[in-house]
Amino acid sequence: MLAPAITNALTIDVEDYFQVSALAPYIRRDEWEARECRVERNVDRILAMLAEHQVQATFFTLGWVAERYPQVVRRIVEGGHELASHGYGHERASDLNEKAFREDVTRAKLLLEDLSGRPVLGYRAPSFSIGTGNLWAFDELARAGYTYSSSIYPIKHDHYGMPDSPRFAYRVGAGLMEVPITTVRMGQRNLPSTGGGWFRLMPYALSRWMLRRVNQQDHEAAIFYFHPWEIDPGQPRIPGIDAKTRFRHYVNLDRNEAKLRQLLQDFRWGRMDHIFLAGPAARS
Repeated sequence: MLAPAITNALTIDVEDYFQVSALAPYIRRDEWEARECRVERNVDRILAMLAEHQVQATFFTLGWVAERYPQVVRRIVEGGHELASHGYGHERASDLNEKAFREDVTRAKLLLEDLSGRPVLGYRAPSFSIGTGNLWAFDELARAGYTYSSSIYPIKHDHYGMPDSPRFAYRVGAGLMEVPITTVRMGQRNLPSTGGGWFRLMPYALSRWMLRRVNQQDHEAAIFYFHPWEIDPGQPRIPGIDAKTRFRHYVNLDRNEAKLRQLLQDFRWGRMDHIFLAGPAARS
């Protein structure tokens, strides 16, 4: 049964398993070319699943991936989905200075637009790495021509998070909107509720309850995210990683596609640009 008539944003961060920030201490960047790439087949599986459920989504795509698999970019656009930017090289915004960040986001935007023939309006920082220490990134995104960002997760986390951020879409300057990842407010804390490892770890019923709470009590659209490698239990195992990282990365990979299919049935989904650039938040 569908949730109330709020359309939520379904988003996919297009990167491969060896590009995950948590694995960076174990996989050098200069090793990427030698790794088995599985992103194309996984994106194709996602596109087929979305077509089956007649859902459109936003694909925040790495320039590194787009450059090597331009056919993936074209299939995303041909499927009626929004193509957005995940930067070029999956470098955390918090690890870059202003010049390096500007070059990364500009390079990715121009590349994606050249391959797709469509304007790229949205950006998501790898690992939600915009926070209190680098709010200058919003100015750089506006200068590069982006219209919105979805780069802040309003939670406390050991790798990212800005718990005091507004929970829903807001203006961060002239011409740029930030659309934070969705949380559920419980007492004095924001709890993660929509995607990634949290979704793989939590029982599906809890994830569904959290999303419905945002729709029904906050009367807001939720933003859900996942990665192509999260439906790929056959991906290579990285040796020597610590137990915490191993658990976070591999937990319930074999169950995730079935949970995602249920999610597509239980809620209404759409593209970020259609939901947030045409509604009240865009005009405030």
